[in-house]
Amino acid sequence: MNQDRALIQPPNLSKEKSLKTLVENRTVYSLNHCELNLFETYEASALVPLKFNDLVVTSMLRGKKVMHLFDDPGFDYLPGETVVIPSNVEMKIDFPEATKNNPTQCLALAIDQAKISDTLHFLNERYPKEGNSQFWQLNYQNYFFYNNVELAATINKLIKECTSTSITKDALADLTLQELLIRIIQTQTAKAIDDGQFSDPKNPITPVLEFIRMNLRENISLKNLSDKACMSSTSFYRFFKRELGMSPIEFIIKEKLKCAKKLLKNPSIHINEVCYLSGFEDCNYFIRLFKKYEGITPKQYQLLYVN
Repeated sequence: MNQDRALIQPPNLSKEKSLKTLVENRTVYSLNHCELNLFETYEASALVPLKFNDLVVTSMLRGKKVMHLFDDPGFDYLPGETVVIPSNVEMKIDFPEATKNNPTQCLALAIDQAKISDTLHFLNERYPKEGNSQFWQLNYQNYFFYNNVELAATINKLIKECTSTSITKDALADLTLQELLIRIIQTQTAKAIDDGQFSDPKNPITPVLEFIRMNLRENISLKNLSDKACMSSTSFYRFFKRELGMSPIEFIIKEKLKCAKKLLKNPSIHINEVCYLSGFEDCNYFIRLFKKYEGITPKQYQLLYVN
């Protein structure tokens, strides 16, 4: 069920003769405002330290790591996942499964603090958020999340620009860095909502989220939601998509599927019943949509919990 995680296209691995080490072999591409590091590991090892002077966006490309960060328990780190780490924070990394035939590959994009500050200032000046004390900002507590399609596409674009030989690569990379920071903030907000950690009473989106979750089985219109946010439909649509990186309809679908997955953990419930209880009117449409997002049918998902 990797549909929750959008995968990044991994660059080619280094040729064996060019490897300097079998643990965290590093290839570096330096640009004006960022540095792309590609790390490859070919043998099992534990508690390998790594630290950057700048904020670093890391994404797994191949294989598996176990990350140790701050005082939190270690966690598996897999392709389709991203971790954002503040400057001068040491991570320790295990490679429990790395071999010559099954190497790990991970990117680490270090971004100049000045570039981050300039981008956030630009966003707050040109695209201010609704409500008092609402600003574009990175959430360093919400540092681990799954890639969505937009975030993965932006990282793919950055890899292409950083590894390019074009004379315009710095300019194009700068534009893509802005997009990356926007995508990360949107993804962090969506994850906080998904984890039930978003409850800012000053944010107009809060009553909208409550309304959606209380009325999943109803026909929710854009007008319903914009009224809850006290905005026009056009302004609300732009606001919602800017906050979460998805449209209100996309969010409603994700909430319905989240409800369906909870219901499917009951081995005795019928698929038709799950369909209607999670707010879908047509069972065939529900099955097609579920498979599109989860990669398997509702019945296959249910059987995973029976077995």
